[in-house]
Amino acid sequence: MEAGLRASLLKLCLIVLFVPLAGHGQVQTPPAPDSPENDLAHAAALLDQGKRDQAIALLNELARREPKPPGLEAKLGKAYYEKRDYPQAAAHLELALKQKPDDGESTQLLGLSYYLQGNQAKAIPLLEKVQSWLRRPDVTGSYILGISYLQMQQHDRARAAFAKMFSVPPESAGAHLVLGQMMLRQEFEDKAVPELQKALALDPRLPMAHFLLGEIYLFRSNVQQALDEFRKELEINPILWLAYWRMGDAYTRIEKWDQAEEALKQAVWLNQTFSGPYILLGKVELKKSGAQLAVGFLERALKLDPNNSSAHYLLGTAYRELGRAEDANREFELTRSLRLRKEQDIGDAPGPSPEP
Repeated sequence: MEAGLRASLLKLCLIVLFVPLAGHGQVQTPPAPDSPENDLAHAAALLDQGKRDQAIALLNELARREPKPPGLEAKLGKAYYEKRDYPQAAAHLELALKQKPDDGESTQLLGLSYYLQGNQAKAIPLLEKVQSWLRRPDVTGSYILGISYLQMQQHDRARAAFAKMFSVPPESAGAHLVLGQMMLRQEFEDKAVPELQKALALDPRLPMAHFLLGEIYLFRSNVQQALDEFRKELEINPILWLAYWRMGDAYTRIEKWDQAEEALKQAVWLNQTFSGPYILLGKVELKKSGAQLAVGFLERALKLDPNNSSAHYLLGTAYRELGRAEDANREFELTRSLRLRKEQDIGDAPGPSPEP
């Protein structure tokens, strides 16, 4: 059962094709032709092939028969889960667990169905049960459980779950740092600040804590405090290219173009494979009347990130300043189409989903 649970949790973020748990490690007797067991096996095969609607139709047909075959509700719950119909999945999985309370896969799927509907209060006890069945911590399960605790404002429990996920003591500076990072991912910036400050109180030279504080202050447009935190981070880790990149970003916001250029070039020298500093350098050079230099940085950025609408827009602006009207119009049209596609993607996105 444990191997199946781990595989299921690992695949969650891609809407999971779960490893069946029932009968794991046992020799199975082939079902008789046209038997309910054979129909259940056929439905499972359809699910494995991604034919969810066909599997559901077959299982619903079986549900109209009497007596209903054992395991039918569990199979229906799984099928609806894989179809992302979480309310229907939960209804069938609840029945499955009434019939077989120790069904590991149904317990896990029901917890995840509640979680994906935003019902953390119901999800947590089931997710806790799944984790208790595992001999060693499961990373994905600990993450989902930790996020559920966070959303229920159970911060101490969230810290313990994330500490288990990252193999650090729950009262350590590292645990507070991880919790602060997860709070940021959940957009709980106000709550992240005291966690990060607690982490630094326990370990003043803890890497990344000052950087994350700087990110929060920059998000709040408190540029000077952000710069102070990035400098403190670089005293601890002088080759953290992320800090130079965000410092360059901070300087652009107060129009200190020379300082921004210096910081962004330091970021590039440390990491030449990320588009962010190149895009900002393009913006800086445009402000410094260096359109030709800007083109070089922005073309490099687009080799790394071809669908970045901001880079296309800035490159169009640089081409226009150089009198390259056709190239400029092409970049502006690309900018419009990329932004429209992004808006459509957001509109077509499914309901609640876990973090990648």
